[in-house]
Amino acid sequence: MIVAAHPLAAQAGLEALRSGGSALDAAFTAQLVLNVVEPQSSGIGGGAFLLHYDRASDGLAVYDGRETAPAAASPERFLDPNGRPLRYLQAVGSGLSVGTPGLLRLMELAHARHGRLPWARLFEPAIRIAEEGFAISPRLARLVAIDPLLRNDVRARALFFQPDGTPKGAGLRLRNGELADTLRRVAKGGAEAFYRGEIAHDIIAAVREHRAPGDLTASDLAAYQARERAALCQDYRRHKVCGVPPPSSGGATVAMMLAMLERFPLDRLSPLSPRAIHLFSEAGRLAYADRDRYLADPDFVPVPLTELLDPRYLAGRSRLIRDDRSLGVAKPGRPGPSTSRFGRDRTREVPATTHLSVVDAAGNAVALTSSIEAAFGSRIMVRGFFLNNQLTDFSYLPGTDGVPSANRVEGGKRPRSSMAPTLVFDSRGLRYVLGSPGGNEIINYVALTLLSLIDWKLDPQEAVDVPRYGSRNRGTELENLPALEKLAAQLTALGHEARLVDQASGLHAIAITPGGLAGGADPRREGVALGD
Repeated sequence: MIVAAHPLAAQAGLEALRSGGSALDAAFTAQLVLNVVEPQSSGIGGGAFLLHYDRASDGLAVYDGRETAPAAASPERFLDPNGRPLRYLQAVGSGLSVGTPGLLRLMELAHARHGRLPWARLFEPAIRIAEEGFAISPRLARLVAIDPLLRNDVRARALFFQPDGTPKGAGLRLRNGELADTLRRVAKGGAEAFYRGEIAHDIIAAVREHRAPGDLTASDLAAYQARERAALCQDYRRHKVCGVPPPSSGGATVAMMLAMLERFPLDRLSPLSPRAIHLFSEAGRLAYADRDRYLADPDFVPVPLTELLDPRYLAGRSRLIRDDRSLGVAKPGRPGPSTSRFGRDRTREVPATTHLSVVDAAGNAVALTSSIEAAFGSRIMVRGFFLNNQLTDFSYLPGTDGVPSANRVEGGKRPRSSMAPTLVFDSRGLRYVLGSPGGNEIINYVALTLLSLIDWKLDPQEAVDVPRYGSRNRGTELENLPALEKLAAQLTALGHEARLVDQASGLHAIAITPGGLAGGADPRREGVALGD
């Protein structure tokens, strides 16, 4: 089974599985098709985190393809001459926002270890669809129409807009010959064809010759390496929940939330009861407070991961959750006496990105979350693909009151992510494969879905259908639905600053059951679950 954000991508992944491909082959085949049909969300100009389970060896591995800052980057990168942070769109739509892409190096590393199909075979469906064209989806058409920056790039304007300047609408056929050519080169020459040579030259030129130029160099591209890391696993109600460690904050923050909630009888509550929403939101405030203060690239700052996940520390944080009153804005804790002191973080993450979940016939599984950050990334298009704006995931302010932010910009550093691809095990083995796009809301999306699966015993489709809610240590955000609108007053009475907002989750989940596989695709996007 594969669950992915576009029917063409899911179908290509399923065909890879039927051709004898592994879960990893199917994931990468689908990811490359998503680059074509969902270009606003991910692609070879961006990065990813991948969680892989090998059933034969019972092995679990994390592959980190997160982008890196250019070697020349400094902590003041997103400050104007007066020391004030740049406006968001000013920072995003510039060469300054572009990090060294990591997706293809991640694919290369993981495919060498877990792939069955030839490398070039993974690219064939994407190349075919890029050449023959596909019908623009309603979601892509809407995002093109509302984007304030997209038409500023001459290549993007030629691809997504009519000659008279109007955006191409849903149903029109979109062909991307430049991307087909790029993918054909990488299929033949491997990732090296992207990181050195003509493609690399064009990436550097596009960044450095932009009207707001960046400082990415050929050396930055040539030196990039994907990393293999140990999975981050924590027990929750007789399940082992495994995610990705820093530089993503996703796995750790989800683990903190679950640990703080475990003492409450959530299984006796309705998912849409005021108490369930209250408890979940309070755990979110506390976990996000620690996330924002302490989590960053562990190669650059001392991340107190062991201390943050210590059961005694989390029990103390959980005791701050009151039944009768919201915390409002939670303060970060002090997880250990030797914990480094960091300043407040100022980072804005927007709800873009994509996620896909795969299980193959042998029981191997992949949870892959990939991104170019904002919709259409930096809006800089090169050879048919968009370059990321992932460097805006760093803190715009290098620190506060002379104390540096853990997630400040530094040369070669990976910006903190919220991506949270997740695998869940019970006494029988692998049970769930899931993840979501959605900026730093990903953490709440995944944590709530885990409660829906484990505590409320929902099937995958029911779990991803559950109305979204939670707090990122600010207001309490309720999905803009009648079912939650009527609860806002009750939450306000508990001190919540309840706000109705649209939610952009794209949860894709698979459950492994004694009777087979069950999938769930988030109705808020265009994904589907396909399997045999």
